[in-house]
Formats: sequence, structure tokens, C-alpha cells
Amino acid sequence: MTRLSVNINKVATLRNARGGDNPNVVKVAQDAERFGAQGITVHPRPDERHITTQDVYDLKDVVTTEFNIEGYPDERFLKILEDVRPDQATLVPDPPYVLTSNAGWDTVTHKDKLKELIEHIKSMGIRTSIFVEPELSIIEGAAKVGTDRIELYTEMYATGHKTNPQEAIAPYKESSKRAHELGLGINAGHDLDLTNLNYLKQELVSLDEVSIGHALFCDALYYGLENTIQLYLRELK
Repeated sequence: MTRLSVNINKVATLRNARGGDNPNVVKVAQDAERFGAQGITVHPRPDERHITTQDVYDLKDVVTTEFNIEGYPDERFLKILEDVRPDQATLVPDPPYVLTSNAGWDTVTHKDKLKELIEHIKSMGIRTSIFVEPELSIIEGAAKVGTDRIELYTEMYATGHKTNPQEAIAPYKESSKRAHELGLGINAGHDLDLTNLNYLKQELVSLDEVSIGHALFCDALYYGLENTIQLYLRELK
């Protein structure tokens, strides 16, 4: 079964809009796990516009499922990994000013940098994943740098699914097949929701985990968090 990791960045965004501690990100993480989430994802950006560094430390001894920390691998991020030792670190190439992650790594151009980073992170006992687009050369490059998993950037799939699902899924099917052949685990994330998740799950040769935040919390406004998590889990079965 594909695991559901709930990205709680949006909870922190709501809290930060007003100040204070409501909603409380630690409690939401605990509740998400209690409602069936099989992982918690956070992305602590340098400007702390949603998840803060302190949030990550507060979650360290609270998350009982898989804890996934994603971000750009600068010194600050690596220090967080060293201190927290999450189950998984997902490396994304976005600079500090971007609104959301909107591109994957060029694993060919950045081969040496990624290989060094991944060796360092794996030496901490942390599983590594790198955010990539569905291109065969990129997938093969990911295998060469030694990462445990890739995370397929699914915005293009989500956009194309609305008009032509078969065409939208094609590069992801090919990429996941090649990744599987190379022994890479496969995660996916970005713009996945209740309308496109099941088709992705059905069509990929292997899918270990999806990370979903924005759409899930939008749905939770109408359905409630517990019911929404169950709806997403149902799509993954």
C-alpha cells in the first residue's frame, strides 16, 4: 500500500497569519497520525513563513510515524537534520524566495554536489529522497548519486489530468518503471488531490509514498480532517 504523508505546512501558515499558537502544529500532527496518516512532512524554509525551525524541533519526539523533512540542503537544513534525525530527508532545489517547490533537481549537472550531500545525510542514518521531474536521464542520474528514493514532481501530471489523463501520466509511468528497475524507491508530490490521486496510484509500477498538504487541508475545511485523511487513504488502496 502507498503511504500517505501529510504535509502540515499549511497549518503553520494559518497560525502565522494571526500569531500565537492556534492552530497548534504539534497537535495537528498528532491528530493526523491518530486519524490514519502514515507520515508527517514539513518544509522549514529559511524565512519561516510557515513551518519554523522550532516547529521541527517540537515535532522531533512527537511524530510516531515517518517523519519527513524536506528543503534546500544548505547549512541550516543540514544542521536541522543532524539534530533531529528524521526518517527521511527530501532534497529540493528551490531557492529561498520561491512560493512553492516548482522544479526538480538536474541530477546530471549537480551530480557531484548531490552525491556528496547524500553520502553525508545517509551517514546520519537518514533515508534520502530527491525531488525530480519525470525524465529518464534525470532518473538515471538520481540512481548514480546514491539516493534511496526519488520524489516525482507531479504538478505537470495534475494539470494534464484534467484534460487528458493518459497523456499526462505517460512520462510518470516510464520514469517510475525505470526508477524501479534501478532499485530506487518512488515517492510523489505536488498538486495531488482526490480527483487525480487514484489514477496515479493505479498507473505507476510502484509508489511507496505520497506527500500531500495544500489540497488535503482545503478538503478538510469541508469534510473535516479525520474524514479527509480517510478519503485520501481510500484513494491509495
